[in-house]
Amino acid sequence: MPTREKKLMFGAAFLTSVLSFVIICVVLGTQRWISSTVYFSQSNSSTSVTVTYGLFSGTCASTIHGGVQVSDTNFQVAELLNSTRKGINVAIIVLLVLSLLSSLLSSGFTFTNAVSNPYQTFLGPIGVYTWNAIGGFFTLIVMILFAVNVQGNNLSVELAIKCASTQQNHTRSKHNYDYSYWILLLHILFSCATIVIIVFYSCARYTKKKEQERPIENASKDVILF
Repeated sequence: MPTREKKLMFGAAFLTSVLSFVIICVVLGTQRWISSTVYFSQSNSSTSVTVTYGLFSGTCASTIHGGVQVSDTNFQVAELLNSTRKGINVAIIVLLVLSLLSSLLSSGFTFTNAVSNPYQTFLGPIGVYTWNAIGGFFTLIVMILFAVNVQGNNLSVELAIKCASTQQNHTRSKHNYDYSYWILLLHILFSCATIVIIVFYSCARYTKKKEQERPIENASKDVILF
């Protein structure tokens, strides 16, 4: 049976792993990744389109010069994207699913170590390090890819043009990343916290083991001297 210290440390790591899993579920289930206001103009008319969307769906609303506002329109992200932007969006979804699986495996490994002493090396701290490092890395790549798709590939502009069906020229855009995007930082933080907890436990266990071996080493020297 695991010691009391091991139960506490791996129990805390299990909690952070579960929180990481919940965060990815929230990210995949909410569609508040970004809210962009895209401005268009042509001749004497101008229009601004506000698009709020996530990985799967979103809404858009148009405001024509003079204050005339068109009601919100719902849209499916995948239906309005070309191949390049759609490919990046699909890659983001796949990476999030892999990150979700990594958090689930981390939860399983930490729980197993909290209630038992597995013999297999990979089921111990090494497995926890591996899955949390993979999950945190995937999440970081997701944040970078989404920002690249918005800023570099003009994702919001394309969605605004097709959603509002406007033929005007794009002039400028303003982007505000929403909570579904920023809470990914919490996932990275919890993944790092899980690793730190297990490292702390491993270091404390190693120090305690060395302290227990020290009297035996001293006793051997005394016998030789005698």
